[in-house]
Amino acid sequence: MTTSENMIGLNENDSNDLGAKLNQLLANFQIHYQNLRAVHWNIRGRDFFELHVKFEEYYTEAQESVDEIAERILTLESVPMHTYQDYIDNSSIPVVKNIFTGEESVQAVVSDLKTLIKLERELISLAGDNGDEGTIDMLTTYVARQEKHVWMLNAWLGKPKV
Repeated sequence: MTTSENMIGLNENDSNDLGAKLNQLLANFQIHYQNLRAVHWNIRGRDFFELHVKFEEYYTEAQESVDEIAERILTLESVPMHTYQDYIDNSSIPVVKNIFTGEESVQAVVSDLKTLIKLERELISLAGDNGDEGTIDMLTTYVARQEKHVWMLNAWLGKPKV
């Protein structure tokens, strides 16, 4: 029995599995992105100036990741999700609504990041099993960056473990 390869030399069935899992990550990133926009727009109080700028930095970063993930899905010869309904239906990150305080906002962002990191680690393992170094390279960068964000945001919350 022969196995078919896609345009980058990966097994087509494995690539389809990776594409499906990357679509789950894409959906979660899209909800995370919109959550960041929401907390950016709605932050109030003494932390406004600091967090307004930080959340803009994070949503700009998330927007770039969304594009990279969609392009990776296409590289694997799958189709990226592209409707809000798909994102809502396939995301495990809840949509935030009416969050205004610094503490609530930061806690929501930390929760989102932890969900993304978990999904990315699962994908890194799957990509490793299938010899997909391109996906691994993209995702390990995300994990390292997001772990640092979680650490810094927890420090802001006064919750670092020492």
